[in-house]
Amino acid sequence: MSQQWWHSATVYQIYPRSFQDSNGDGMGDIPGIISRLDYLCKLGISIIWLCPVYASPMADNGYDISDYCAIAPEFGSMEDMQALIKAAKARGIHIIMDLVLNHTSDQHEWFQQSRSSKQNPYRDFYIWRQPDEQGQPPQFNPTSYFGGSMWTLDEQTGEYYFHQFASAQPDLNWRHPDVQQAMHKIINWWLQQGIAGFRLDVVDLIGKDIDAGILANGPHLHKLLQNMNQQCFAPQQAITVGEVWSATPETAKLMTRPERGELSMLFQFEHILQLHHPEHGKWRARPFNLIAFKQQLERWQQQIGNGWIAQFWGNHDLPRAVSTFGHEGDYREPSAKALAMIQFALKGTPYIYQGEEIGMTNVQFEHIDDYRDIETLNHYHEKRSQGWAEEDIMTGIFRHGRDNARTPMQWSASAHAGFSKAEPWIGLNDNFQQINVGQALVEPDSILYCYQQLIALRKTWPVLVYGEFFMLLPDDPQLLVFKRHLAEEAALVVVNLSAEPAAFSYNGHGEQVVGNYGNRQQISGHYQPYEAVIFDLGD
Repeated sequence: MSQQWWHSATVYQIYPRSFQDSNGDGMGDIPGIISRLDYLCKLGISIIWLCPVYASPMADNGYDISDYCAIAPEFGSMEDMQALIKAAKARGIHIIMDLVLNHTSDQHEWFQQSRSSKQNPYRDFYIWRQPDEQGQPPQFNPTSYFGGSMWTLDEQTGEYYFHQFASAQPDLNWRHPDVQQAMHKIINWWLQQGIAGFRLDVVDLIGKDIDAGILANGPHLHKLLQNMNQQCFAPQQAITVGEVWSATPETAKLMTRPERGELSMLFQFEHILQLHHPEHGKWRARPFNLIAFKQQLERWQQQIGNGWIAQFWGNHDLPRAVSTFGHEGDYREPSAKALAMIQFALKGTPYIYQGEEIGMTNVQFEHIDDYRDIETLNHYHEKRSQGWAEEDIMTGIFRHGRDNARTPMQWSASAHAGFSKAEPWIGLNDNFQQINVGQALVEPDSILYCYQQLIALRKTWPVLVYGEFFMLLPDDPQLLVFKRHLAEEAALVVVNLSAEPAAFSYNGHGEQVVGNYGNRQQISGHYQPYEAVIFDLGD
């Protein structure tokens, strides 16, 4: 396959409001990010994925954009953004922006114009439908991802507008050529500012056909992506990664095979969705099933072909990785390292979510009023009104609420975890005095240094990037074992992904490259709880 520099690179995701506060207002900002670039440089990452910093009423923490070409004052200014791009570039770090294509804020000028009258030129920038004979929304009326109807009545014009998320986030009508042209202009403007590309939020939803009842992976999606690529991405060699909850290996190949000219890579979520309850979704989560995970992993690794995917455990919408797939108690450190080794030994570009490199864990706030996420709050009040027990609701929030990932970055054991000089916008995790960057930097065997080693290894050992994938022991309930082969090179990855010892027998020899329990002399033998080793099998 055609090799790209970003295949062996590592991406670090920053959630700006929770990363570093520079001005003492309790909220992270762009100058705060600049102040931490040397840390990211030391870690070895090549790309920053920056969550939205655009002007926004912040109904959904910036994923409701009111002006795509302006910076929210709480994060800084456009001058700050340009300074960040320049300072990162000086350190060899590229920046990809988070771009929300599916919807805008209801405060965006386009929507303000659209709702002003049925004759306004911007009316068809959004999706409007007349009430039925009883004054109700259209027949196709699924539940919004944030609860409630996907239709909201606009009193001024007497019609309903469509929104898959909050009512403050109306969906754009991507079938309208003017919407496409306006977005292409915005994309190219940002690329001209010096960024390297974009993470495209819920991009599989832009091709929807609501009259046919199709939301994700709709009939117009691929043509829209190809046009976007031709007009914007390809001419400037931009990196693009799509958030695609509906992805299968088949649709992923359509989106990411280079000859199709759509996206560089995408996030697929099968390992996340297997944790969700069939009826109640993430709010009544199922335990992690290693055998099911191995089946998914093998299918994706072997079927993606010359397409490309992102490898990740967590992000700003998901619970903390070590709390979900590892062990946040006695085996927090070895399990966090084990997850990192799995991630970096697979085909696909690794993405680290801020704090993952020090093993940050889920948080359990005492009261619902301590939570800030619109999805969590809507869920809580909706389920309480339906008679759900408080304990059941909070258990779901503790496990999978989005604020688990949004507590402030834990930089030190000092006041407010070194994040701010003031009370943060959301509460800290109580364990910040034990789990923080300062502590990790002085421990030679910390999780952080394991990540640093893996980031460097992936840049220099092509077998982890391009090698063929072979799963071993697919039905073992404790061990995840796989090989990577490239030409004459081979790597073997052995991980005990459980809290009990496990025995593994292998007819061959190899040299340990990375391990989380000291230097292992033999491949065969007993593996400690969450022990993980990457072996070089030689020529």
